Amino acid sequence: MDDSNYDCIVIGGGHNGLVCAFELARGGRKVLVLERRSLVGGCAVTEELWPGYRVSTASYVVSLLLPEIEQRMQLQRHGYKVLPRTPSSFTPLEDGRSLLLGPDEELTRREIAKFSQRDAEAYPRYNRLLEQIAECLEPVLNRTPPDLLPLPREWRKVSFGKKVRDARAGWSIYQALKQLGSDMPEAIELLTGAARPILDRWFESDVLKATLATDAIIGTFQPISAPGTAYVLLHHVMGSAGGARGVWGYVEGGMGALTQAMAKACEEAGVTIRTDAEVASIRVVDGKACGVVLADGEEICSKRIASNVDAHLTFEKFLDEQQLPAAFAQAVNRIDYSSASMKINMAVSELPDFTCLPGNGEVGPQHRGTIHIGCELDYLEKAYDDAKYGRPSERPIVEMTIPTSVDRTIAPDGHHILSLFVQYAPYHLADGNWDDIKEGFADRCVAEIARHAPNVPASIIHRQVLSPVDLERTYGLTGGNIMQGAMSLQQLFSMRPVAGWSDYRTPISGLYLCGSAAHPGGGVMGACGLNAAREILRDGR
Repeated sequence: MDDSNYDCIVIGGGHNGLVCAFELARGGRKVLVLERRSLVGGCAVTEELWPGYRVSTASYVVSLLLPEIEQRMQLQRHGYKVLPRTPSSFTPLEDGRSLLLGPDEELTRREIAKFSQRDAEAYPRYNRLLEQIAECLEPVLNRTPPDLLPLPREWRKVSFGKKVRDARAGWSIYQALKQLGSDMPEAIELLTGAARPILDRWFESDVLKATLATDAIIGTFQPISAPGTAYVLLHHVMGSAGGARGVWGYVEGGMGALTQAMAKACEEAGVTIRTDAEVASIRVVDGKACGVVLADGEEICSKRIASNVDAHLTFEKFLDEQQLPAAFAQAVNRIDYSSASMKINMAVSELPDFTCLPGNGEVGPQHRGTIHIGCELDYLEKAYDDAKYGRPSERPIVEMTIPTSVDRTIAPDGHHILSLFVQYAPYHLADGNWDDIKEGFADRCVAEIARHAPNVPASIIHRQVLSPVDLERTYGLTGGNIMQGAMSLQQLFSMRPVAGWSDYRTPISGLYLCGSAAHPGGGVMGACGLNAAREILRDGR
């Protein structure tokens, strides 16, 4: 047994867990972080998969990280540096045309005008609307959500102070939404509706609509025509870590450079971090958390536990169901972890040479941003049609980034890293298993890229394929869901992780959630960890 007297134990050393640990230490608490893997960072890690290639194996770009966290943790001083991507998006077409989008408004206007003058005029208005809604929402995302629903009294005891805070928070949300004025109906549709009809109403060119629509389904197991997908569009105009609003950037040295900087800030603040320390269970006595038991049998005591892993692991693996109220346990069991995402990392001997925009071996604007493969609305819908029957998409949706186009610290001279985020790869297969079919599916993804850049297959030196099952095994993501639970309407805001418990607390006194399973959900944002730490500090020792 570890006899050290820790005020709080954080389970999981992902970015949210590190943010939470730092804030608790700054608040005078003695904190221990326990990480199952041999390195901290969760999904935001850099790993040298092959000699000389330092790969962001899971998360691969940053924008949503709260500036407040960056400043409080002094991340730049600890080695964190964002490399903006300009332009931010490239869509090649098989007919020889292409579309570039980015922060350069004149370039974007000219590019869209190649397909539609009307769309070129509408796009700035569309972006302004999204930015206006995002500016209203961001303060809501960065605070503990209020419980505004008339929930049964037996679910939990709510203090008078919390009721007052919830009322104030509800009023502030009302005031924020009031600022939208006549844009309110469109804002509500963006928060709750489907991406496809919204994009169809705004634009006429298929390539622009499809390029924007792929953003709406990242990490989801839904088609672009499903209600709730429009909300994800807003995520792509939030954040400023890339240097400006909505500009997503690469982290120099890979995503692990961010979490390594966070770990340094934590250690400087007095946090103890242990790797290769897998938690097997959370100890509970008389309804109160009192410590954890590691997989090797070691027990560590603490009256405060903050779990950075998802709700399934926290409540259904680390605890006995009998320790939880029946209604809460049932709600946790209903959480949707549907996932259809795959990550493929490749080392290549040369840059992709796109038929529609040849590069002659030199880095060009087509290499710096997210490269959208297969961008037609019907293509996106058909890719989902396969997956809904438990089949990997016959023609997958591929988003490719080339971090070495701007960061030369992560690969040998002349070589590059291709990072592919792929959909749809359903976790549950109708036939077979992912261990047997993942390489064949990866070949299918490479073939889609080869339609636009024929030199890619022969340039591949190394390849790592992470199926949804691999994402679950490696990173502890139930169902391979990169958001720690689907970001659908019934699992957002006051209903995340379940209704009545969105304030990071749980029915177990002293046990909290501090990861993406809680509000505001997935993305390298840090808000979950920051908000959770504030609530833990509010509850005292």
